[in-house]
Amino acid sequence: NRVREVFGDIPIIIGGLEASLRRFAHYDYWDDKVRRSILFDAPADLLVYGMGESATVEIARRLSRKTPVRDITDVAGTAYIAADDSGCRFHKAPCPSYEEVCADKTAYARATKIEYDEHDPIRGSAVLQPCEGRLLVVNPPARPLRREELDRLFALPYTREVHPMYAEGIPAIEEVRFSITHNRGCFGGCNFCALAFHQGRMVTSRSHESIIREVTALTKFPDFKGYINDVGGPSANFRHHSCKKQAKCGMCADRRCLAPTPCPNLDADHSDYLALLRKLRQIPGVKKVFVRSGIRYDYMLEDKNDDFFAELVKYHISGQLKVAPEHCIDGVLDYMGKPHIDVYEKFMDKYKKMNNRFSKEQYVVPYLMSSHPGSTLADAVALAE
Repeated sequence: NRVREVFGDIPIIIGGLEASLRRFAHYDYWDDKVRRSILFDAPADLLVYGMGESATVEIARRLSRKTPVRDITDVAGTAYIAADDSGCRFHKAPCPSYEEVCADKTAYARATKIEYDEHDPIRGSAVLQPCEGRLLVVNPPARPLRREELDRLFALPYTREVHPMYAEGIPAIEEVRFSITHNRGCFGGCNFCALAFHQGRMVTSRSHESIIREVTALTKFPDFKGYINDVGGPSANFRHHSCKKQAKCGMCADRRCLAPTPCPNLDADHSDYLALLRKLRQIPGVKKVFVRSGIRYDYMLEDKNDDFFAELVKYHISGQLKVAPEHCIDGVLDYMGKPHIDVYEKFMDKYKKMNNRFSKEQYVVPYLMSSHPGSTLADAVALAE
């Protein structure tokens, strides 16, 4: 609003995680009500959702050619407001209106399902949501960056420092300054998680060479002590598509890869991730390489080869391993889209045995969630106990 006041009729494009998650009509915790898409409150011309690199470059290219911003309606991974759907170039998926989702929780749930089902770069449609006499058009998401594109992105000359405006510094930078992001996306698809709605469920990853170059560069920093804090991402142990079908057909709209039980087509293979970690351990100047991002233990259990499990326990845990059972009541876990608690218990048995095998005293940090929709007071008491 302030930019519009100062500069008038110039193209304004908004993006980032906040805009991405507020691109549709959405429940707002602070207001305790359903709000319109952020595009109706922020007078921008376009909204870029997801990671945004492809859309940002394409929009910049069009604007540099003097294309009016109102005519940029066919870029994947963007949303805009229109009078009708005549400018939409994609297959269309009508969605309950803002007024409907405000008045009816069932309509809100239907809208949410449509929004999630169409969030796929291969088979997704543009989602159309009427709002107060106008139409929100959310184009299908952009395709994930290819490995070569991810490598080029991470080769840019980042400072790895906080912005100079923070004179006192930010303590949180210490945890991530010497951490590595090796992947994007998460095919876990948990119902409470923003990842599937932002980065998407298709996993892509960087090449070994790209990551080795970054770690080697880190060893030259004067305050590097020899420890890589993390080689992870949304889920640390995902390096490739969940199955061979995914690359051609997109993610299944009616089937989860891991919950309530793993899909028979799941390709549970840690060999590439293990090979990467082995290479990083050998880099001169590196003492330890840790994995501090969350591990999908249900995916680990599906891998018939225990080499990764063994080397994770032996070399890559800094005392505590992060895992996310989320709850202990199977009914609540079903609402969450998580595996049942017996899978976690099976993992813990194996984890303890593996630690005993290597004479390690290591623990887990289990993420737990209270008050998830569908959880009763009795469920909460059971979790606390």
